[in-house]
Amino acid sequence: MTTTGAYGERFGEFLRLEGAPPTLMTRSLRSTEIAVTETRNDNPVPGLSGSFAAEDAYLVSLKLRDYPDCELWEQGRHIKKADVHAGTTYIYDLKADPRYVIDKPLHSLHFYVPRSALDGLADQSGARRIDALDCGLVGHDDAIVRHIGASLREGLRRPAEANQLFIDHMMLGLTAHVAQAYGGFRHKAEISRGALAPWQLARARDKLESDLGGKLPLQAIAAELGLSVSHFSRAFRASTGLPPYRWLLHHRVRTAKRLMSARGLSLSEVAISSGFANQSHFTRVFSELAGISPGAWRRDALGTAGRQR
Repeated sequence: MTTTGAYGERFGEFLRLEGAPPTLMTRSLRSTEIAVTETRNDNPVPGLSGSFAAEDAYLVSLKLRDYPDCELWEQGRHIKKADVHAGTTYIYDLKADPRYVIDKPLHSLHFYVPRSALDGLADQSGARRIDALDCGLVGHDDAIVRHIGASLREGLRRPAEANQLFIDHMMLGLTAHVAQAYGGFRHKAEISRGALAPWQLARARDKLESDLGGKLPLQAIAAELGLSVSHFSRAFRASTGLPPYRWLLHHRVRTAKRLMSARGLSLSEVAISSGFANQSHFTRVFSELAGISPGAWRRDALGTAGRQR
């Protein structure tokens, strides 16, 4: 896959990696691409990294491995050398052509956030657009970026199991967080934080139930209701107590229980029919939400049904 932004295949070229690194992407804000790429190289060839084309966009980089004596370059000039510690977050302005010397093992997550996504967030919220993100903070511990990064790493490892609603939710949260924490973005106070109207909730549930695989993006559901993605996400949670991607997981489990209550289907068939990627994915999610494995639940359910007859 050839990309135009600083993610995916282009990031592999930037760091001289073999093949395209794992990447997840959303288009929930103005159909703008927001992406996360995981890069790792345990045995790099020493040298200066490649260069991205200058663009009005940012990289929010979560370091997953210590990188002592990191040499940073911007606009063709050596800027500084500093120790980079695992768990810290850095923000780079892609207009400044950030590069660094690759001379030791590396492992990071990089969130690609273009200016158009930040503008889209402000426009959807009816708020003032931010001027810029603060890229001057050096190696700070950002618990929210760490949490979002840890959640998305699961999806990067098992992309077939990461439904698009989950990716959209996490990337929207990341964009809103960096806009607030590093750009001074604020939602307008008068924005409604109420629940969906009954007809909106019914239609949203219908859309979610019609796509158990979770391929339908948040943007499509929100547009169906005439709402922005951020407004829809907040209102859906106010109505149900769960974000859309989490509600869908619970609905998958409810569907699986109905299927397992009838004899004849294998657990693998139940998994696929309920929207899970495979039986392993089904078992993990079902056990987390139901507190019991699918096999044990079915034995109990069928045993109870047999005793009642």
